[in-house]
Amino acid sequence: MRSFALHLMRHGEPVLPGRMLGRTDCAATPAGIAACVAQARRLAESGQEIAHRIASDLRRARECLDVLGGGAIDPRWRELDFGEWDGRYARELDQDALARFWDDPDAFPPPGGETWSALAARVGKALEAVSPEPTLVVTHGGPMRAALHLLCGFGREQVWAFDLPYAAVVSLRVWESSPRRAQVTGLLPCVA
Repeated sequence: MRSFALHLMRHGEPVLPGRMLGRTDCAATPAGIAACVAQARRLAESGQEIAHRIASDLRRARECLDVLGGGAIDPRWRELDFGEWDGRYARELDQDALARFWDDPDAFPPPGGETWSALAARVGKALEAVSPEPTLVVTHGGPMRAALHLLCGFGREQVWAFDLPYAAVVSLRVWESSPRRAQVTGLLPCVA
């Protein structure tokens, strides 16, 4: 069965760190962009060729893609919409509501926000649209976890076992099946 490499890179550190950044459209820091460039260099040095590059339409991902040479913009790779919580620090939120959300993001989504299932459905459509050639996607932590859930069969709780700091890369071998399935082939933690 034919397969292709898919590399999911979390965008560089945003200028608003530590906040619930979903639809909030802020820039990445220069150091965050440099970390993404270093990760792309590490992929290239390990022999990984990239035929296609894609990014979320949010600025913190788009800016990283631009520095990496540009590519396609796909809003389906956006972060989960945190609704009324978007742009706020977790410590500012109702802690009981936040705990319910982390325990069951489908039953208790952020007020006015998106459910985990809606994020997964959106990312699933984005994954179907990826050309079966070596691809780098600059995205966010939520969509990366949704992709791992969809492609590798990890449960919603299991995907939180992956530490995905800014500029981290998860590499996958994706098989051309219906639905697509994958195997994790590498994890590049962020470059300090």
